[in-house]
Parts: sequence; C-alpha cells; structure tokens
Amino acid sequence: MNNGSNRILDELAKLMTDAAGAAQGVRREAETAIQAQLERLINSMDLVKREEFEAVREMAVKAREENDALAARLAELEQKLGSKPASKAQSTAKPAAARRGPSKKA
Repeated sequence: MNNGSNRILDELAKLMTDAAGAAQGVRREAETAIQAQLERLINSMDLVKREEFEAVREMAVKAREENDALAARLAELEQKLGSKPASKAQSTAKPAAARRGPSKKA
C-alpha cells in the first residue's frame, strides 16, 4: 500500500505541476493579448508621448521665464519714462499747427 500511495501522490504532484505551468502559460497569453489591445486603444486616442510632453513643458517654462524678464524690463523702462518731468516732454513737442507746415489758401 505504501508503494501505491506514493505513486498516487507522485501522480497528483505531477498533475499539480502541469496545471501550474498551464496556468502560467494562460496568464502570459492573457497579459500579451490585453497589452496589445491597450496599445491599440492608446494609439487610436492620439495621445502625446512622454518625451514630447516633456519637450513642450521645457519650452513653456523657458517662454515663461523670458516673458517674466521682458515684463520686468518693460516695467523698468516705463518707470524711467514716467520719472521725466512732464514740462520737458511737453516743451520738446511741436504744436500741431507747426507740424503741418504752411497752410495753403485757395
């Protein structure tokens, strides 16, 4: 009986090992099929790739920095223009009649 029960246990162990191997094969096949389906779905959605996103993000950061620098420069120039005395700016401007030149009478 001991020999017969060992044989049954050996057969049962072999069956369980084969079942585990088959289950792993099914799992790998299912993962491959699901991954392929997801890739098709993502490609049809026209999503951007990570590299493209990072490149555009870096461009936006650089543009924002340039914009901030230009805004600061503009504020500085406006402050310089605003600090001039108003009478000097008005005295250098020609009156409208003088800019038109001599008037022609008919």
